[in-house]
Amino acid sequence: MNKIRWMEVFVAIVETGNFSEAAKRLDISSVMVGKMVAQMETHLQASLLKRNTRRQTLTQAGKAWYEESLHVLTALRSAESRIASLRRFPAGSLRISASTTLGSCAIARLCSEFQLSFPDVVIEIDLSERFVDIIAEGFDFAFRIGDLPIDTPHVALRLGDYQMTIAGSPAYLAQYGEPRSLEELASHRCLRYSNWNKRNAWRSGDALIWPASATFSCNDGQALRQSALSGTGLIFQPRLLLAEDIAAGRLKPLLADCLPAPRPIHLIWPQDLHFSAKHRSFISWITEFGPPAMA
Repeated sequence: MNKIRWMEVFVAIVETGNFSEAAKRLDISSVMVGKMVAQMETHLQASLLKRNTRRQTLTQAGKAWYEESLHVLTALRSAESRIASLRRFPAGSLRISASTTLGSCAIARLCSEFQLSFPDVVIEIDLSERFVDIIAEGFDFAFRIGDLPIDTPHVALRLGDYQMTIAGSPAYLAQYGEPRSLEELASHRCLRYSNWNKRNAWRSGDALIWPASATFSCNDGQALRQSALSGTGLIFQPRLLLAEDIAAGRLKPLLADCLPAPRPIHLIWPQDLHFSAKHRSFISWITEFGPPAMA
């Protein structure tokens, strides 16, 4: 039984005054209208219409059924209109995952600028080094650094490259000198990102780029940056994080010929993501403005 269809038929009968006009409005036969009224009355166990040769009037039950039917159909049309609007106009929430440094240096700003153009989109960004399961954890998008598995279950859009930089402050270099090779780093005071492990460590061939031992370790790139600026030691972090300090002369880049190959940055999303305007608009925005922001 299609109760919504019943309601449409009954409202049409009341508004047009008879079965024939209701049938014309709904493009069905008068016989079908009569059958549906009979089905309604059987299901509700109540008479809905008083009929005579000249006209038909609503019973008390019929009046109640008509009013409730109007309420339900109005709510249904409102819901359909709202969903259609979501398909046309960006609105609703987006959950996004990104690594801490990429997120704080580029993604957060890109999302904020996106919201200036699409203020009805609410964004939640989760910044961590954890490898999130975007489907199980309900994320719309994730920014991933590094090569993706060949059998990845996600759609991927490459946005740019994640380039690393070795640098030191003028004060540190004046006191300890500049390393001339990766091997010389072992004799320097080095600042280490403690979240690196065997899976994500940066290498040159089989050798680690950065010494495993360090005079200062931290799981936050910004904290390492502050330590490097104070002259505590040499830093090995993403160019995104250090670019302004290098441009201002607060840090000096080192060993440019020894840096590892950059890793790709991808925006990924589930293959079965139910696209709406907010998703299409975000992908379009990131495609246009993401690459220069991550360079």
